[in-house]
Amino acid sequence: MKRWMQYVKPYMKYFILGPLCMIVEVLGEVLMPKLYSLIVKRAEENLVAETGDIWFVIGMAASMILVAVLMMLGGVGGAYFGAKASVNFGSDLRLDVYKKVQKFSFANIDKFRTGSLITRLTNDVTQLQNFVNMLLRMFLRTPGMLIGAVIMTVTISPKLALVLAISIPLLSALLFVVMKVGFPRFGAMQGKMDALNNTVGENFTNIRVVKSFVREDYEKEKFAAANDDLRSSAMRAMNIMILTQPVMMLVMNLTTLAVVWFGGNMVLGDTLPYSDFNALLTYINQILMSLMMVTMLFMNASRAAASAKRIGEVLDETPDINDDSAAHKDISVQHGAIEFKNVHFRYYKNSPDCVLKNINLNIRAGETLGVIGGTGSGKSTLVSLIPRLYDTDSGEVLIDGVNVRDYSLHALREGIGMVLQKNLLFSGTVAENLRWGDEDASLEDMRAAADSAQADIFIQGFSDGYEHEIERGGANVSGGQKQRLCIARALLKKPKILILDDSTSAVDTATEAKIREAFATTLKDSTKIIIAQRITSVMDADRILVLDDGKIAGLGTHADLMQSCAEYQEIYSLQMENKGVSANG
Repeated sequence: MKRWMQYVKPYMKYFILGPLCMIVEVLGEVLMPKLYSLIVKRAEENLVAETGDIWFVIGMAASMILVAVLMMLGGVGGAYFGAKASVNFGSDLRLDVYKKVQKFSFANIDKFRTGSLITRLTNDVTQLQNFVNMLLRMFLRTPGMLIGAVIMTVTISPKLALVLAISIPLLSALLFVVMKVGFPRFGAMQGKMDALNNTVGENFTNIRVVKSFVREDYEKEKFAAANDDLRSSAMRAMNIMILTQPVMMLVMNLTTLAVVWFGGNMVLGDTLPYSDFNALLTYINQILMSLMMVTMLFMNASRAAASAKRIGEVLDETPDINDDSAAHKDISVQHGAIEFKNVHFRYYKNSPDCVLKNINLNIRAGETLGVIGGTGSGKSTLVSLIPRLYDTDSGEVLIDGVNVRDYSLHALREGIGMVLQKNLLFSGTVAENLRWGDEDASLEDMRAAADSAQADIFIQGFSDGYEHEIERGGANVSGGQKQRLCIARALLKKPKILILDDSTSAVDTATEAKIREAFATTLKDSTKIIIAQRITSVMDADRILVLDDGKIAGLGTHADLMQSCAEYQEIYSLQMENKGVSANG
C-alpha cells in the first residue's frame, strides 16, 4: 500500500470528498423507502378511519423531493471527485513508470520486451485507474447501503432478516472463488496482450520489409495466432465473470422469493403491516444489490491486482547501469582520451563465449580511429561500452583517465555523440529532430551542422526547409538522407567524443569523403571513432583498429597494417584489388 499511497496523497481531498458525497446518496437511498412507507402507513390508517391528511402527504412528498435532490448532488459530486482522483492517480503512475523505463539499460528492456512495456504503461495503468474510480464510488456507498439496509430490515422484522443469514454466506463464498480463480487468469490475459503488442509493433515498424518480401499473408497468420491466444486467454478470464453474474442473480432472486413468501404470509396473518413489508422488499433489494456491487468490485480488484503486480515489476526493476557507484558525479568529459584495460564482455552472462576478449586499447584525445572487421567481430559492442550502453564483465573503460562507471550517466553521455548503426528519427520537423543535439540551437547552428554532414543541400530542397515534417522513423526520407540528418544531430552536440557506427553506409563515397573532411575542421579537437565496412571510409584515419572474433587483430596506420596484419590485407584485397586498385595505390 505504501507504493500506491504516494499517488493518493497529492489528491487526498478528492479521495476524501468523493466517498463523502457518495454517503449523501446512500443516506438518501436508505431514507427513501422509510419515507414512502410512512405515507402508505398513514394512507392505510386514514382509509380505516375514513379521514384524509393531505398536508402530511404533501410534507412527506416535499421531504422525498429534497432527499432526491441531495442524492443527485451527492451522486454527481461523488462521480466528479472520483474521476478527478482516479485520472490524476493514473497520470502520475504512468509518468513514474515511463521515467523508470527511461532509466533502463538495453538489458533491462530486453528482459521485459518493448510490447510488454507498452501494455504496462497503457492497459495496466488504465485497469488500475478504473479500479480506483470504482473503489472511490463504492468504498463507502456499498458498505453504507448494506449496513443501513440491514439495520432497517432488522428494525422492521428480525424474523425475515434471518433469510439473509443464508444468502450472504453464499455470496461471500462466491467472492472468494472469483478472487482465487480470477487473479491468475487475468495475469495470463495481460501476458497474451504483451505478445500481441510485440507482434503488432514489429509488423508496423518493419512494414516496408514485409511488403517488399510479399510476406503479408505470413504476418496475418502470425497476428491471427497471437490474437487467438489473447482471445482464448480473455475468455478463460471472462468466464469467471460470466458465470458469476447469473449465479448471483439466482441467489438474489431466491432470497427475494423467500422474503415475499414468508413476508406475504405475515401480512396475511396481520403480523406485519403492508407498508413495512413494502419497505422491507426495497431494503432486501438494496442489500442484495450492495452484495452484487461488492462482487463486481472484487472481480475488478482481481484484474487490477494482476495489473498492479505487472506495474510493480517495472517499478521494482533495478537498472543494471546506474549512477549508484559513480565516484565523480560532478565531473564531465574534458578531452576525450579513451582507454580499454583488459576488457571482456558477453551479452548472455551464462554463456562461456565472450563477444570481446581481453581488449587493451588507448585512443588519444583528438585522434581519429577507424574500426574495421568482419560481421560479428565486436565493433558495435566495443563502442557501446564507451557511453555505458552496456557494462564490461571484467576490465575497465576509462575516459580521460576516469573509469566510465565513476561518471554520472548524464555527464558521460553528454560528452559523447553517437550515430548508431540503425539511424532513427522521430515524428516532427527537421529542426525538432536536429535539436536533439542542442535544444537551444539556432537556425544558423543547425545549418552549419547540416552543411558539415552534407544534409543542408537536400533540406533546402524541401518546400518548407527545416520545418519539413519527418514521419515516424524517418519514413519519408531516404536512407542516405536519414544518415546525414543523424550525423548533423550528433555534430550539433559538439561532443568531445564522436562515434559513427557504420553511419555512412548509405551515402556515396564522394559525399562520405566530404563528411570526413568536415570533421577535420568542425571537430578537430574531438576524438572520432569511425566504424565502417568499406575500407575507404577508414584508410585516412590516424590509426585503424582491426577486430576479429572479439580480439584485436591489428592496430596502426593503413601503411602499417598493409605490412603487418593479414586480416586487414585480406579485407583490402577483397574490396580494392577486385576493383583494379593495386596494393600500393
